[in-house]
Amino acid sequence: MSASPILITGGAQRLGRHCAERLVDDGHQVIISYRHEREALDDMRKRGIVTLQADFSSEAGILDFIARLKAQTSSLRAIVHNASDWAPDSRGEDAGATFERLFRVHMQAPYLINLHARELLDACAEPQRDIIHMTDYVVQKGSRKHAAYAATKAGLDNLTLSFAALYAPAIQVNAIAPALIMLNPGDDEEYAAKARSKSAMQMVPGPGVIYQSLRYLLDNRYVTGTTLAVDGGRHLQ
Repeated sequence: MSASPILITGGAQRLGRHCAERLVDDGHQVIISYRHEREALDDMRKRGIVTLQADFSSEAGILDFIARLKAQTSSLRAIVHNASDWAPDSRGEDAGATFERLFRVHMQAPYLINLHARELLDACAEPQRDIIHMTDYVVQKGSRKHAAYAATKAGLDNLTLSFAALYAPAIQVNAIAPALIMLNPGDDEEYAAKARSKSAMQMVPGPGVIYQSLRYLLDNRYVTGTTLAVDGGRHLQ
């Protein structure tokens, strides 16, 4: 395995945590960013995962994270942009602030990290270096209640194309666009049944399918500028 670590932003819970821990199981070094301290981080640290606190809601916070990342490691094998904020739209005075926060988390943070951390990817001795953006199924259809979320995730999807062209052939840049992958602890069976009915595959698959998709991109030397849909065939419904 590569001596250079893989960075996963927003890696302290759900899909990010699952992928971080699976990568460690496969022998990779992993660095994650997290916004809030939580109990799960202690277990991750015991497994050797490096944890860096980050606040991507401001440009200053993003640049501070990049500086501390460079102090932590001299190279990276890959960057996985998983940090996300599933905030609903607001019709009040804070609507603009909500949109700005989502823009910074979903677009500005990946944009600046991709630019400023390229030197870390270039320093990796491996023949393959990757940037992977976690977007969303809603990019293709929009959202009545999460328009700002959908729009900023669509912006991240477009950044995939731009950085793929800019960084080829040295660095591959791709995206993964999941639909509903896992339930929350409080979701009841009625909600679960409704969620399953939305996809042609009639299932809530769990985070393993995202790790399989991540490994496909990390292991394939001939894919760039691609968005990998992991949505159970929702477009067929």
